[in-house]
Amino acid sequence: MQVPFLNLDAQYQQIKDEIQATISEVIESKNFIQGPYAESFEKNFNEVHGCKFSVGCSNGTSAITVALRSLGVGPGDEVITAANTFFATVEAIHEVGAKIVLVDCRPDTYCIDLVKMEEAIGKKTKCLIPVHLYGNLCEMDRVMEVANKYNLSVIEDSAQAHLAKYKNAAVGTFGNIGTFSFYPGKNLGAYGDAGLIVTRDEKLQQNLKMQVNHGRTKKYEHDFLAGNFRMDGLQAAILNVKLKYLSEWTQKRIDLAKKYDAALKNKGFKVIEVQKDGVCVYHLYIVEVSNREEVMNTLKATGISTGIHYPVPMHLQPALAFLGHKLGDFPNAENSCDRILSLPFCPYMVDMQLDYTVEKFLEVAKG
Repeated sequence: MQVPFLNLDAQYQQIKDEIQATISEVIESKNFIQGPYAESFEKNFNEVHGCKFSVGCSNGTSAITVALRSLGVGPGDEVITAANTFFATVEAIHEVGAKIVLVDCRPDTYCIDLVKMEEAIGKKTKCLIPVHLYGNLCEMDRVMEVANKYNLSVIEDSAQAHLAKYKNAAVGTFGNIGTFSFYPGKNLGAYGDAGLIVTRDEKLQQNLKMQVNHGRTKKYEHDFLAGNFRMDGLQAAILNVKLKYLSEWTQKRIDLAKKYDAALKNKGFKVIEVQKDGVCVYHLYIVEVSNREEVMNTLKATGISTGIHYPVPMHLQPALAFLGHKLGDFPNAENSCDRILSLPFCPYMVDMQLDYTVEKFLEVAKG
C-alpha cells in the first residue's frame, strides 16, 4: 500500500472544475495584482477564521516582516520568539534589523515556554512572537498579560494554525497582529506563495496596506519607504475556492489526529499535547521516537512517506551562529528536534492507510 505524506492531487481532483474556472476568470479579467480577488479573499477569510481586518501579502515570511515594520520594530530593538520554529520567523526579525532573542519550548505542547519568555525580556525588548506550531495553540491570555505588563507588541505567527481557536477566540486576534502562510502544503494552501496579515486595529490595517505596496496612498505617491509584498489575484482567487472547504478539511484533520492518538498514546508514544481550552488544527501529526532514521527507512520501504519538522532548532542553525548559542542552551527544543517524526497526514487519508501506517510504525518504533 502507498501512503503519501501529503496528497495534494486528491485535493485538486475534488475541486478541479472550480479551480480551472477561477483561473480562467482571473486571466480574462486581467486582475493579476491585488484587486477584487484579493479583496474578496480578505473579506471571506475574516468571516471564516474570525478576524476583523486583514491584508493579503506575498507569503508568510513577508507577513511577519511587514508586521514588524508596521509596529515600528527595527535596529536597536529585541524580539523574543521560540527556538523551535521554522527559519522564516527569525529571518523576518533579522530582516528589519532587530535582535533575535530565542526561548525554549514546552516539552508537551511544543509552544514557547512563557516563564522563560518573560525571563528573557530586557530593556530593549519591543515585541513577542509566539508561534502556534503544528496548529497547536500558545496560551495567548498569558502571553498578553506579559505583553501588557511590559508594554510590548505581540505578533502571533499563525502560519500553521488556520481556523485554530483558543478559549473560543481565533488565533491571530489576541495580539496586535497575526500572520498566516498559504504555502501549498499548509492547511489552506495556494498554488504558489501567498500570505495574510490580520489585526483588530483599523489604523494599523491602513499602515499594513501601505507596507505591502511601496508605502503609497495612491498611484505614484509614497508616504514612506516600504517594499513590494503584494498578493497576486490568481492566488487570491484560488484561495477563495479552497476556503469554502477549509472547515471540512480541518475537521477531518482533527478526526484523524484522534485516531492516531488512540493508537499511539496507549503504546506510550509522545504526541502533541493539545493546549487546554484550545482547538488544535493539526497542520502536522507529530510523534517522538528514539530510532527515527530506522523508523523512516522502514516505513519508506513499505510505501509510507514521512517527514521531519524541524530537525535543527534555530540556535543551532549555521546562519544564526552570530547569536553565540551552543548545544544545551535550549534542551527542550533540542530534544524534540532530535526525536520528532511527522507521520502521513492530510484530509484525504483513509482509515485503511492510517491503520497500515500505525501497524508498520509500531513494528519498528521505539519511544
